[in-house]
Amino acid sequence: MILGAALGAFITGNSLKIVKASFAGAISLIKPLRYNRDAYVELLKLVFDLLVKSRKEGLLAIENDIADPAKSPVFSKYPRVLQDHHMIEFITDCMRLMVGGNLDPHELEALLDYELETHHKEAHEPAHAVQGVADALPGFGIVAAVLGIVNTMAAVADSTSAELGAKVGAALVGTFFGILVAYGFVGRIASAMKARAEEEGKAFEVVKMAVVASVHGYPPQVAVEFARKLLFSDVRPTFSDLEGSLKNKPKADAPKP
Repeated sequence: MILGAALGAFITGNSLKIVKASFAGAISLIKPLRYNRDAYVELLKLVFDLLVKSRKEGLLAIENDIADPAKSPVFSKYPRVLQDHHMIEFITDCMRLMVGGNLDPHELEALLDYELETHHKEAHEPAHAVQGVADALPGFGIVAAVLGIVNTMAAVADSTSAELGAKVGAALVGTFFGILVAYGFVGRIASAMKARAEEEGKAFEVVKMAVVASVHGYPPQVAVEFARKLLFSDVRPTFSDLEGSLKNKPKADAPKP
């Protein structure tokens, strides 16, 4: 009854989009992160290649690349990033603003901040919805316990003391179960979903930083270095590793043949 009431409240209290995203997000927790250290290196290399091409050949040179990334020789070199259609859409939108607009760097940065704020809010909605279920579960447990006590009171006249004790104990299990599931399972899932959304949202901030730095006039390698600084320590490539990847040479600490 407790789980059924919680599921019913979750479905009726949220849109179909959020319900689907919540189940998908909970299932994705058992999968590895989309962007690890190697994936971030690929992402930074892709942005670097686009910035280098636009600087050397002009902004119009990347127009065909951002118009159809699947057929672009630049994007095709990075299939892992190409599979993330949200990221590809964000990168191409950023590049279109560079190609087609004469936005002031501060205006571009503000515009991208608004877009990232919207993206982050949407990405956190499933976690907030699941957290709402966790907050409601203790209440559903109390409702179940009260219902059990009502049934116990109705059976006082025809039950022995042992039977009444069993019924009261069963009623109190409702409160115990609601609190256990809320704080031990559903609440932890909501926290993990929130952390996963924040970690995956960092990739968009990396792209935004590189684009804004480039618009401010910094060379592509410096712009990518600014972006690298935003990454968390467990997925951030070292300066020498990234520099070696950008120059297509072995890592600095790799043994020479």
